Amino acid sequence: MFILTILYVAVVVVLLFGAAIFVHEFGHYWMARKRGLKVEAFAIGFGPKIFGWTKDGIEYSWRWIPAGGFVKLPQMITSEALEGEQPSESLPPVSPWSKILVAFAGPFMNVVFAIAIATFLWIVGLPMPVNPPVIGYVEKDSAEAKLGIRPGDVFVSVGGEAVKTWQDVAMTAALSTTSEIPVVIERAGQKSEFKLAAKVDPEDDIKLKSFNLDVQSTVLIGRVESEGVADKAGVKPMDRVVSLAGVAIFSQRHLADIVNSNTNTACELVVERAGEQVKLSVTPKYDKEFKRGRIGISFSPPPVKYQVQRPGPTPVEQIVKVWDQTVKTIKALANSKETGVGAKDLSGPVGILAMLSAFVKTDFRLALSFLVLLNLNLAVLNLLPVPVLDGGHIVMSIIEKIRGRQLNAKFQEYTTTAFAMLLISFMLYVTFFDIKRVPLFRALFERETKIEQPVKAPSSNGVVPTPQNPPK
Repeated sequence: MFILTILYVAVVVVLLFGAAIFVHEFGHYWMARKRGLKVEAFAIGFGPKIFGWTKDGIEYSWRWIPAGGFVKLPQMITSEALEGEQPSESLPPVSPWSKILVAFAGPFMNVVFAIAIATFLWIVGLPMPVNPPVIGYVEKDSAEAKLGIRPGDVFVSVGGEAVKTWQDVAMTAALSTTSEIPVVIERAGQKSEFKLAAKVDPEDDIKLKSFNLDVQSTVLIGRVESEGVADKAGVKPMDRVVSLAGVAIFSQRHLADIVNSNTNTACELVVERAGEQVKLSVTPKYDKEFKRGRIGISFSPPPVKYQVQRPGPTPVEQIVKVWDQTVKTIKALANSKETGVGAKDLSGPVGILAMLSAFVKTDFRLALSFLVLLNLNLAVLNLLPVPVLDGGHIVMSIIEKIRGRQLNAKFQEYTTTAFAMLLISFMLYVTFFDIKRVPLFRALFERETKIEQPVKAPSSNGVVPTPQNPPK
């Protein structure tokens, strides 16, 4: 069964990623044919051919490196690094306007494809994360604790932007161009404003800024150490921790703190097992290696919950959300010294395929939502005014139009090829860090998820799940 799942995910991922590349290259291909340009090849991917065929003098192929594709147009600017050596066939020149239209058609088709997918998701519905921005852990004697922030408090806004999920909180903090971020937090109907510090946790696999706070979450027992304190007390894997020493537990770090503060003290541990609460007695022991009190357990990640919103977010809402994320990411990259976000944090083909795989395994609609983001980002990336990208073709064509004569062909080709090599180097650099994140991608793929029954689309503020009243 697992092998069938892997095969299904692999096939769907290749088809979806290939579809994004196909519509882009088809835009170039279709416009080139419309404008009367000669088309020599149409390829999905780079590198050696997996398979191919020739029809009407055009070579069609699917290649091994799924990081793009190309339409070979000898009358346009070419790149031998990506498309191979070009023939010296004498062909009539094409107008700058035709070149601009052909270059623009690729990104335009990605936008059209993204709108089509967003419209489909609006009709059929979209699973939305059920993860309210409720604080589950505040470190004792921390700056946040001294400000009066407590477990159960709810984020209302971060950096002046309303937040509906903990993912919103994390993303806004990570991409903020300042380390001191204004937030609004609510408790029992009362809202308070604070300025919280966002820093990079050196022990975190994801080297992005975050608040020194944890989300309120279910605490599930994973492995229980044999003959350890918890094992002797009768703790079982998959028990849900309810309380320890009379304190309700809101997160893993919260439990670890309560354990440490009760070292060598017998206390009551309440867990939920098979729908019933079980009371156990544990005495945390000081561990010299970890230099803190422990009871001999590890945690199991809680299931990721989604609730289907039907109808889904409108196409405009989906496009605007992706656009906002893209702009924030570009700003964060431009202010790398302040944000800590750099090229190493971007995803190349490996990261994109891994994320797409995780979404395909979870729910096909989530994969389609990711495809909306992918297509819009492909459009933005390709319109950058860089030789080898479509934006570079457009800029050179505009210069040609203004000058009233063509740019030197060799200059165009050498410039384009040089930037193609830089692009390949950049993709290899990003891929190196993607490979280092493989354990994280694997955890995303293997995570347990639950898709809850559809709910009616919200009428105003976009909130799908209704958080329970925060603990007092």
